[in-house]
Amino acid sequence: MRLPSGRWVTRPSTSLVLLLTGVLLGAVDVGLPRALPAQGLSSTDSARVASFDRREVMIPMRDGVKLHTLIFAPKAQTANLPFILTRTPYGIAGASGSFVTSYAEMADEGYLFVFQDIRGRFTSEGQFVMLRPPRDRKDSRAIDESTDTYDTIEWLLKNVPRNNGRVGQLGVSYPGWLTVMAMLDPHPALKAVSPQASPASMFIGDDFHHNGAFRLAYGFEYVAMMESGKGVQRFEFDKADNYSWHLESGPLENIDRQHFKGERPTWNDFVTHPNFDAFWQREAVAQYLDRVNVPTLNVGGWWDQEDFYGPLTIYRALEKHDTKGINYLVVGPWNHGGWRGRSGQTLGTIDFGSATAPWFRQTIEAPWFAYWLKDKGTLTLAEATTFETGANEWRMHDAWPPKRNVTTRKLYFQPQGKLGFDPPKAGDPTPYDAYVSDPNKPVPYRPRPILPTFGPGSTWSQWLADDQRFVQDRPDVVAWETPVLTEDVTIAGELVAKLYAATTGSDADWVVKLIDVYPETHPKLPGYQFMVANDVLRGRFRNDLSKPEAIVPGKATAFTVDLHTQNYRFQKGHRIRVQVQSSWFPLIDRNPQTFVPNIFKAKASDFRAATQRVYRSPTLSSFIQMSVITPNPIQP
Repeated sequence: MRLPSGRWVTRPSTSLVLLLTGVLLGAVDVGLPRALPAQGLSSTDSARVASFDRREVMIPMRDGVKLHTLIFAPKAQTANLPFILTRTPYGIAGASGSFVTSYAEMADEGYLFVFQDIRGRFTSEGQFVMLRPPRDRKDSRAIDESTDTYDTIEWLLKNVPRNNGRVGQLGVSYPGWLTVMAMLDPHPALKAVSPQASPASMFIGDDFHHNGAFRLAYGFEYVAMMESGKGVQRFEFDKADNYSWHLESGPLENIDRQHFKGERPTWNDFVTHPNFDAFWQREAVAQYLDRVNVPTLNVGGWWDQEDFYGPLTIYRALEKHDTKGINYLVVGPWNHGGWRGRSGQTLGTIDFGSATAPWFRQTIEAPWFAYWLKDKGTLTLAEATTFETGANEWRMHDAWPPKRNVTTRKLYFQPQGKLGFDPPKAGDPTPYDAYVSDPNKPVPYRPRPILPTFGPGSTWSQWLADDQRFVQDRPDVVAWETPVLTEDVTIAGELVAKLYAATTGSDADWVVKLIDVYPETHPKLPGYQFMVANDVLRGRFRNDLSKPEAIVPGKATAFTVDLHTQNYRFQKGHRIRVQVQSSWFPLIDRNPQTFVPNIFKAKASDFRAATQRVYRSPTLSSFIQMSVITPNPIQP
């Protein structure tokens, strides 16, 4: 087998900083680097950027390490202002570009903006540790992201003139996680935080794993980018199709031997910790969120291709302790960071009917920060504000998931590819659907050729909106579909797939997709299959993420696949479709389908085809459990 080569590409430092600043601060998608336009800004945008004085400093931490920081103060400042702080591992040289799009509304409101490179990144001193875990509080000399934030705020209050003594912090993705870290031991001046698209567990449901299944394409490229120096180094593939490159790479151990050579700490962690052991357990943030000291605005996107699990998990963890009613949730029809872009009206070919991104920033985010940091206005924000896609309208809730006007319904898999609310009947001579899953011919996660996650022309940010018809005729994909809906079906709340399945192998992945099938008469997207919810379960972790267990070959076994939460209206005239498969490549690494202790050390001979059965009998009923709401929501 030929092992694909590939090479490292280092961009000039300035353009890299602009690219990664675009990722963090101003781009529509936080996972896809985009530079801000070099020219062509509107007069309003140009004036906004020019209205700030820029100051560059190195802020000392308690252990002597100094962090590179940019401070922007309005030139026409007439009153003491609060700070808006964003900390990032992605570079801050192009931070002023955020005033054009992502922070435009708050720039007009008036703040002292602070952007900081975290330890070991770009020109900040110290050692970079990916998702540095919280410190041991018994060690008075220990540092973490919480102490670095505390020390930064303390310095700002004492050294930046004309501040009002209050700080707000926000960020998307990794900077969102840094915002969560700041909440653990908040500085008294930290008065409002907004963790946006923050990961909550890199093993359970965010960037690097989903339910124990390794997110290969993203994990490989992100590690390559972030751990190849203090800047960034994009890996350039020697094939146009990422699917072909990863398939020809063979077992995962080949990647390290050929490309990383044991020199990437995070990849080494993947290999050393294939289960949800103490390493990953310590990293999961929900356990630390045992109090709500700071008003919190949690933000996520229904089609976040990187961190959808995180924002809802963080919100739920905080909600358990929110005795003051200061923990809020907003979820819109966005990909990763899509609310920071200019429009937010479309994702791929899907049109949501309005410019949802500026609506969020103007109606929710800017007034929310102004209320907590400036005592401005009144706070009328609902506990949870969600976008009901399909109806394409914002909804306000007094709890999430909603507790009123919600009914739990089950959509059962039925014979002949049918799907319905009635359980299957007895008497079916073949009460299952079967397919052969071959790890050497895995199901692609999107139409080929699949471009790299990071790089020119990548559409990684849109893949969750891809038309799913590209796999409907594959023999290793099975599906069930309702008749044409005679009335709207609106879901709001938790979604879960309950499968009874068997395999001739001793391990298996189960990928479940909930899909909205547009009518053939749709004027713009006839027959389109829009994926509403999805996820994967690595079968070895069906009972315990910490203790993998082989599957007994041929035995019908229960598997639960968490599809998380949604607010979606399947419209009259559409159909609801459920799709099941056992590979999703190279989004997810290949399961050998032969149980091995550590898939990162699997051999080529371990990868074997297996026959999968998904049962649909009265005693072995597979179904999707949905929270169905009556169409009587409160509108904003």
